[in-house]
Order: sequence, then C-alpha cells, then structure tokens
Amino acid sequence: MDFGAFDLSALLPFIAVGFAAQLVDGALGMAFGVISNTLLVGVMGVPPALASQRVHVVECFTTGVSGISHLLHRNIDGKLFVRLAIPGVIGGCAGAYLLSLLFKQNADFVKPFVLLYLTGIGLYLLVRGILYPPKIKEARFVAPLGLVGGFLDAAGGGGWGPVVTSNLLFQGADPRKVVGTVSAAEFFLTVAVSATFIWNLGFADLAGATLGLLIGGIAAAPFGAFAAKRIPAKAMLILVGIVLTLTSAYGVYRAWG
Repeated sequence: MDFGAFDLSALLPFIAVGFAAQLVDGALGMAFGVISNTLLVGVMGVPPALASQRVHVVECFTTGVSGISHLLHRNIDGKLFVRLAIPGVIGGCAGAYLLSLLFKQNADFVKPFVLLYLTGIGLYLLVRGILYPPKIKEARFVAPLGLVGGFLDAAGGGGWGPVVTSNLLFQGADPRKVVGTVSAAEFFLTVAVSATFIWNLGFADLAGATLGLLIGGIAAAPFGAFAAKRIPAKAMLILVGIVLTLTSAYGVYRAWG
C-alpha cells in the first residue's frame, strides 16, 4: 500500500462522516450505519452497495474501540452483555446465512415495516422522556431481543442499535448501561457477520474512503462513551427518541416515498 499516494483532502469528508456517525452511535447506542449510509449515498453519491460494504468493514473496528471505551467508563452491565451478545451473534449468523441463500431478492420488503415500528418506539421514548422521569428497572425480554436484533441487522443491512437499544429502554433499563452494553455486544455481532466480507476485501480497500470512515469513527469512539456517561437519563431518553424517530421515518420515506 502506497501511503504517499493518499490524498488527505479527498479523505476528509469521509473522516467527517465517520466521526459524526460514531459520536452519535457511541453516545446513544445506535445510528452509525444509518447516518453513515445516508450521508454516503444521499450526500456524497456513493453507490448503495459500496456504501454498505464500507460501513460494515469499518464497524468491525469502531465497535471494538467503542466497547473498550464504554468498559473504561463503566457503562457496561456484564449480565446484560452476556444475555445480549450470545443470542445476537447467533441471530446475526443466521440472518447472514438466510440472506445469502434464501432472501437475497426480498430482504428489503420487511425493512419499511421494521422502520415503522421503530418510528413508533422513537415517538414513545420521546414522549416518555419529556413527560415522565424515567424509572429504572431490569429488562426481562433480553435474549430473544438479541436474537431478533442480530438477525435483522444481518438480513436487513443494519438495525442492531435501533432495535435493541430502543426496546431495552422501552422496558425501563438504565439508559447509560443500555448504550454501553449494546455498543460492546455489537462488536462481536459485527465481526461474526462481517468476517467473510473482510476476507474478500483484503486491505487494499482501506486505502480509499473506508480509511476515512475508519479514522473518523475510531477518533470519535472515546468521546461517545464519555458522553453516554455524562448525559442524564431523561435527556438520553429524549435524544434517543429524536434520533430513532427521525432516522426511521426518513427510512420509511425513502422506501415508500
């Protein structure tokens, strides 16, 4: 790889996209894939398939750094992590397998309905955060949620954070622990789903836009974990509600608009 041939000015927009997306994802436990894909495709004109490819490769690294940062800030619930990560990896591998063999042509059919559901959850969390002080309680519906979240993330091209984070908050779990734990578990999910992807790409693709996303995402990961520790629970509920509602509603608009 010829590092002397790098055009820094060409990488800067991708660094900015990676930084912004990971800052939101690290602080709120969702939206790296949604924000990155939206900006790459809608603003920068990257073909959708190539954008998705680059984002998945980058997430293998950013989720690792983000998970370590959340661990250092004590944002991770060990018990919740185990209950999420194991079924999440199983669901993710199953989703990737079925997508490649059975549902490759029809995988996008379900996505608008999932986004409609997430829009409703986002509105609920927003209203709950504004009108009611959050009451923290242990989430009960975890393993099946991890299984479904992992499956949808692989089969639908993303969605682990929005699906899992929003539903754990819906059940009343501690927002800070939810964000940190979901982010840490996502690393194992992403590596499991994307291993073949990275093998086929090799290192040559890191010399292009993927490197910019990677630099920006890794640089932002510690800041996101710090923000998750400092943001009050009520404010986090409101922010998650806003981000989830806007991104999901935009996804529905793109699919059916």
